[in-house]
Amino acid sequence: MSEQVGQDIRALRKARGLTLAALAAQVGRSVGWLSQVERGQTLPAIPDLGRLAEILGVTISFFFRSASRTASERGIIQRVADRTPIGDATHGLEEELLSPGLGGSFEMLKSSFAPKARSKTIQPRPEREDGGVLLSGQLVITIDAVDFTLTPGDSFQFAGKPYAWHNPGDTPAVVIWIVAPPIY
Repeated sequence: MSEQVGQDIRALRKARGLTLAALAAQVGRSVGWLSQVERGQTLPAIPDLGRLAEILGVTISFFFRSASRTASERGIIQRVADRTPIGDATHGLEEELLSPGLGGSFEMLKSSFAPKARSKTIQPRPEREDGGVLLSGQLVITIDAVDFTLTPGDSFQFAGKPYAWHNPGDTPAVVIWIVAPPIY
């Protein structure tokens, strides 16, 4: 389990643009200690893991999401019971992490957009690529100032362009969203 926790911490740290030194300083630990945690050589104590979770913007349970699974499954299979809610639903977007780990080159999310919810424009990093497929509802996605209305089964893919979304419907819009490199 320590290897998976370490990979997740490294991926989250990098996604947030933090160096080993910066994160270690915020946690109040040495760079060497954090490096050992990220490489799976040591497992942080619960208070340290709680502090890491707080700084990285996840709940502590995020790191234990597949702890009950066999070692051969961890990092490969994500069971529905182990899905982790992420992000902030107060702005009309609820997300679940579908990826079994954050150590790969992309991540998968299930995004549910509340009826009538609307985002501000999001400016991703230039190297980021997004794609997805709308499973249900209706979603208007604005990519580089062009509006596209999606209906179930429609998919999209774009890289490094500003985007926004809006659910004009009366039911949630559900999207399987792929992001590379991982952002959570």
